[in-house]
Parts: sequence; C-alpha cells; structure tokens
Amino acid sequence: MSYVDEVLERVRTKNASEPEFLQAVDEVLNSLRPVIEANEEKFKKEALLERLCEPERQFKFRVPWVDDNGQVQVNTGYRVQFNSAIGPYKGGLRLHPSVNIGIIKFLGFEQIFKNSLTGLPIGGGKGGSDFDPKGKSDREVMAFCQSFMTELCKYIGADTDVPAGDIGTGAREIGYMFGQYKRIRGVYEGVLTGKGLSYGGSLARTEATGYGLLYFTDEMLKSNGKSLEGKICAVSGAGNVAIYAIQKAQQLGAKPVTCSDSTGWIYDSEGIDVDLLKEVKEVKRARLSEYAAKRPSAEYHEKKAGEHGVWTVKCDVALPCATQNELDLDDAKALVANGCFAVAEGANMPTTLEATKYLQENGILFAPGKASNAGGVATSALEMSQNSERLSWTFEEVDGKLKDIMVNIFRSADSAAKKYGCDGDYVAGANIAGFEKVVDAMLAQGVC
Repeated sequence: MSYVDEVLERVRTKNASEPEFLQAVDEVLNSLRPVIEANEEKFKKEALLERLCEPERQFKFRVPWVDDNGQVQVNTGYRVQFNSAIGPYKGGLRLHPSVNIGIIKFLGFEQIFKNSLTGLPIGGGKGGSDFDPKGKSDREVMAFCQSFMTELCKYIGADTDVPAGDIGTGAREIGYMFGQYKRIRGVYEGVLTGKGLSYGGSLARTEATGYGLLYFTDEMLKSNGKSLEGKICAVSGAGNVAIYAIQKAQQLGAKPVTCSDSTGWIYDSEGIDVDLLKEVKEVKRARLSEYAAKRPSAEYHEKKAGEHGVWTVKCDVALPCATQNELDLDDAKALVANGCFAVAEGANMPTTLEATKYLQENGILFAPGKASNAGGVATSALEMSQNSERLSWTFEEVDGKLKDIMVNIFRSADSAAKKYGCDGDYVAGANIAGFEKVVDAMLAQGVC
C-alpha cells in the first residue's frame, strides 16, 4: 500500500463521522500523488502527511447568551488551528446552523493550501458556531458575539491567530467581536479582519473574494484562448462573494443572469441589477423574491427539493458562490449539456468530487476554490499588514495588489500542473503549489 493510501485509510478511520473533512483530504492527497510518490521515503519517515492532516490544536466551547425574551440560549463555538508552518493561523468564522467540527476542520484544512497560494505569510485555521444570525435582533447578535469572543479571545492574537468573516459573519458581527476582544484584552490590535473602515478595516475587503474570483477566472480563460467578453454567467449565492463576483463579471464584459439564496433563485434575462441586489440583500437583508418584485425582467423560482436551480440555465461560465457541495453530478451534466466551458469556484468546495471529475473529463476549465476564491483571505492579509504598519491604503492600491496576487495564483497552479504532467488540471496544480511551500516550511522547522 502506498503512503498516500495508508494515510487516507487512517484519516477515514479516525474521522469517520466527518464527511466534509474526509472529502477535502481525499481530494487533496489524491491530487498530490505525483509529488508524494517522488519523495515517499522521506515524507513517510517524517510522518509529513499525518502531521498535515491533523490540526495543531482545536477548541470546542459553550456559548451562552440571553435572547430578547430573557431566555438563555446555548450554542457551540469552535476554532481549529490547523497549520502555522508559514505564519499565524488565518481563516474565517462561520455562523450557521450546519456548523460542526467536521465542517470547521474541512474549511481549516483547505485554508492551509489557499493561504499558501497567496504568497503571504499566513497559516491555516477556521472557526465558527451553530448560531444562526438570521432573524435575530441586533441586540441578540451582539449578545452572542460578546459571549463567543469572551471564550475565543483566550486563543487568538495579532501574531497568533487572526480570524475573519465567513457565512453569517459580516461587518456587524466582526464589530461586536472586536469590541469585546478589546474590552477584555485591553489592547487595540489587528486581531480580526473584515473590520469597519473607521477602526482598521481595509478598503476593497468587502469586494475581495468576488473580485478575486473573476481576476482568476479571467486569467484562466486568457491562458486558454478564451475571454469573458459577452459571455453568459450563472452565479449561485447572494452574499458578498456572489454580489461582487457579479459586479466584477459585468465590469469585465460578461453578463451574469442568476443568483440564489436559501429560499429560491433568480433568472434575470437582462442581467442581474447589482444595485438592486445590494439593496435587497445588504440593506434590507431580505429574500430574493423582493428583487423579482421590483424587476420586471426577473423570474423568481422558489427552492424545491430535487430541483437544480441556477445550474439549469444555459450559460458559458458557472460561478458557484454559495456553500459546499451545492453543485453535484447532475448539475455538472446539465452544465456540460448546455454548452458551459468553465466553472470557477467562489465558495469553499462547492462542487462534489464526482461533479469535479465529470467536468474535467468533459474538457471544462475548472478553477478550484482554494485558488480562485483566495482573494478574500489575501486581502485580509493585506489588512493585517496595514494594521501592523498603522497605514491605510487606497481602494486602487488594494485592488491592484489583489489582482496581482490572483494572477500569480493562477500562474503558480498552471506551472505546477505542467511540471508534474497534468497540464490543465488546476485542482492538482493548486494543491501541489500550495503544498510545496508548506512542506518546505514544515521540514525546515523540525518535528513540531
């Protein structure tokens, strides 16, 4: 049995109840086989893969808070500090009822490679809670965030672990958490990213993941003799990533015609109206049915079990920007049948392994999330730099650095794929490019 298979078997046995984590490890290790097999004896002796797949530490804690009726509620909080070989842990805080330790571990594991690809000195981590901010008052959200940070603050710091936002954690939540950290620790430092502009946040951070996705996609298409100009894009999601992916796609000449949320999806034949979408989702925090009510060209489709939503729309480029495993094998078949030629992931692992394989086998240009959605964490690292230097860069400066980083990520993935004989396989290329930097650092630092 090969070293990769030995480790995969061990990880599956040890983490049998964590399907998302197992999926992430399976995808990464299998794509790394050419590199690992070329160094098998050395890596096995150093137990390198075992160390890579085991978090350095993880925390699980109780989060009690009082709702508006005076009732005490209890949620569970998590932080997984996965790998610090190249820098302090960096990764978002997800607030969603689906959160459990397996999902946090999958996200933290992916973050190792994503952060490495940015070229910036940040390690991999992730956290969150099964708390759902939807439908809660501002006071209730503040009560939860303050309780959550009261425990989390013991384990994080500007040079230790710097969390950020994720699903359910926006500017409001980051603000409440930052205030509580400052109150307890008595220091004003860049311990969180995604902060408001009035207290250390970075311009372009809100737009970064969506913009970065399109910068990567644009470079991938150019490298393969194609262009975004005039192309129809199907986009899922209606949060930060989706909104700003739609905006940047329009700026680059494409026509995004869909978006979605947890209750339904929109098809707008004239192209998504970004200003209206922002008003509905960012200002009113409302459902997409309100978008359709104000836009005659838009069709609203309520979400129904077994239906495939935005992926049934004929498109040239698909941009899954909602959540993990939202694009399955049937969706992949529909995209191929409808003439789609590129899929670029804006969310974390939104495409199942079977769907990814089918898309690649059918010649679809496929951009994996750990590469194509790295713009968010890259700009978070730029926010860390600004905080450390007590500086604030202009939007244009940050956006220019972001574009350079995303172009370099594509080129690194492309180069690594070619080096190991899998030209055009950007999943393998991204994993290899991210892995090589982390491995060099781990070996240099000894057994730790």
